[in-house]
Amino acid sequence: MSRFLTPHAAALPSTVPFTGPEALERRKGVPFRARLGANESLFGPSPRAVAVMAAAARDVWMYGDPENHDLKQALGRHHGVTPAHVAVGPGIDGLLGLICRLVLEPGTPVVTSLGAYPTFNFHVAGYGGVLTRVPYLGDHEDPQALLSAAKTTGARLIYFANPDNPMGSHHPASVVEDMVANLPDHTLLILDEAYADLAPPDAVPSIVADHPQVIRLRTFSKGYGMAGARVGYAITNPDLALAFDKVRDHFGMGRVSQAGALAALADQDWLREVQARTLAARARLSAIAVANGLRPLASATNFVTIDCGRDGDHARKVLAELGARGIFIRMPGVAPLDRCIRISLGDDATLDMLEEALPVALQAAG
Repeated sequence: MSRFLTPHAAALPSTVPFTGPEALERRKGVPFRARLGANESLFGPSPRAVAVMAAAARDVWMYGDPENHDLKQALGRHHGVTPAHVAVGPGIDGLLGLICRLVLEPGTPVVTSLGAYPTFNFHVAGYGGVLTRVPYLGDHEDPQALLSAAKTTGARLIYFANPDNPMGSHHPASVVEDMVANLPDHTLLILDEAYADLAPPDAVPSIVADHPQVIRLRTFSKGYGMAGARVGYAITNPDLALAFDKVRDHFGMGRVSQAGALAALADQDWLREVQARTLAARARLSAIAVANGLRPLASATNFVTIDCGRDGDHARKVLAELGARGIFIRMPGVAPLDRCIRISLGDDATLDMLEEALPVALQAAG
């Protein structure tokens, strides 16, 4: 270990929260036939966005606008807030890192759910925060348990995703609004709404943008199909939004990504088409699960989490057997959620491959 690292950095594990499908392909020496594990949109981005990004590639010799001016203006109009309420960053993952950098000191208490999106935990550890993780309540994150833990520990941050990854579940807006109304004075809520564009309307709460204790996170990676462009944004009060400028990489947003996000936001017809295809793919994937004796969980996302009916060891065998047949999927990482596998939605041709492979994989898994 380098002698130049701080003691805290030296003590951190040299790991990342996810093993990418590319790494798995390198290990196997064979590409996957179906990429259904990363919650990407196989329906792709708006054709208009693709055309705009292709044209913008000619200007890639220039840095992107360090103020993200045009994108913040457009996002403000889209959400009915001012541009001052918006902060743009390299995906929600990047924004989570910036929030932790702004808010946490070594030893700062933080609350999340046991089994929730692990990249948040990665950033908390990197900045020395102390995590308290509360169990899910069935297939849902437990807002009341999160609030209780925040009060007990004095947590400065709560991380809560609605809809949820990895279970795909969601709470109705009224539950989230009640959670916001009961936040301890010392606590800032990170409300991760990565899947809001694909969720039913009742999942999206009404929270004033000026609320002093809430940061809502959105992305172009899911409904807009631009995961590789790395464009996310926060909606929060202007003081918090401005604070991102203290620590962000001011040239971190590429010119091509900025142009693509603007074009994608302007093409709401494409988003509506993706939403319709998402509903159809959810229904088909759920039917495939049922036909194989498995229980699909109700989903408000671009994936379906499927209860394999036994324990984590069995679910890991199913995952491995699907991988051996060229189908890349993932699964929750902790019990009891790890009784499930998680499969991203795809087009008919991709789901055909899954439908063929799943019964064989289940039989091989025992």
